[in-house]
Amino acid sequence: MKIIHQKENILFSRKEIHADVESATTPKKQEIEKFLSEKFGVPSENVEVKKIGGKFGSKIFNVVAFVYDSNELKEQIETRPKKKAAAAA
Repeated sequence: MKIIHQKENILFSRKEIHADVESATTPKKQEIEKFLSEKFGVPSENVEVKKIGGKFGSKIFNVVAFVYDSNELKEQIETRPKKKAAAAA
C-alpha cells in the first residue's frame, strides 16, 4: 500500500487518507483497516474505509479511508445504513 495523500482534518479529529493498493483481486475492507490501524497506531475500529475503486483490468486500486482519533468520534460523525442502525438499537 502506497499512501498518495494524507490530510489532517482538525474539525472532525481524523486523518483523511488516499492510497493505492496493488493486488490481483479487490482488497477487502478488513485488510485495509488492519494495515492502516498498524501504520497509525490506532485500533481497527477507528478506521473507516469509504471507497475501494479500480479500473477494469488494472491491478491497482484506489482507496479512500478516514482514521479517527477515537471510536466515539467515529460513531458520532459517520452515518450508518438504516438496517445496521435498527439492528444496533
